[in-house]
Amino acid sequence: MLLELAVLLAACGVALCFRPWATLRADELRNPWLAALVVLPWVWSLQGSLPDGPPLQLSCAALLVLMFGWPLAVLTCVPVAACTTLIDGSGALAALHQAVWNGVLPATMGLGLGLVTRRWLPQHLMVYILARGFGATLLAMALTGGLWVLSHPLPPNSDVAIVLTGRWLVAWSDAVLSGMICAIFVAWRPQWMATYSDRRYLPAAPR
Repeated sequence: MLLELAVLLAACGVALCFRPWATLRADELRNPWLAALVVLPWVWSLQGSLPDGPPLQLSCAALLVLMFGWPLAVLTCVPVAACTTLIDGSGALAALHQAVWNGVLPATMGLGLGLVTRRWLPQHLMVYILARGFGATLLAMALTGGLWVLSHPLPPNSDVAIVLTGRWLVAWSDAVLSGMICAIFVAWRPQWMATYSDRRYLPAAPR
């Protein structure tokens, strides 16, 4: 618990240094951000369980990073986690756990992997959607799930292979959802994606 609290406070402290509220000065991002605050608690409260294993749930934290940037995404995960516990009645400790493992860690890993794709892969629309929207989300969720398994004792009678398989399936679910939404927004509402710009990712027309 203390380690999770330290991780959350450190992440929020770093995020505040980047003045995340400046992102919301853009009129086009305010409504999507408010929509995320309303929808995500319900998404996080929908949990599936493995046989004799821990609960599994979607995150969408990597998608928040793509839409609003890492600082605002991290801070958004705090009220989302709090509202999730109001919905399912799981309590303050569960909110802390949610904010870290379903929010801060996948968001941070998604940011790091996204920066790798931006640095080393071609600047192209499909690279943004497939590599950053889908691939980075998949790896971020898979790595977060693996780290959870390594750092938490498993319930009695649970199988590590089954738990890891479940985490991998959830990672794929999150990545497919993130990639689809990313593709839709890039096509219809590119202004909702703070990390995207036509100038960077669309090839220039030949002269």
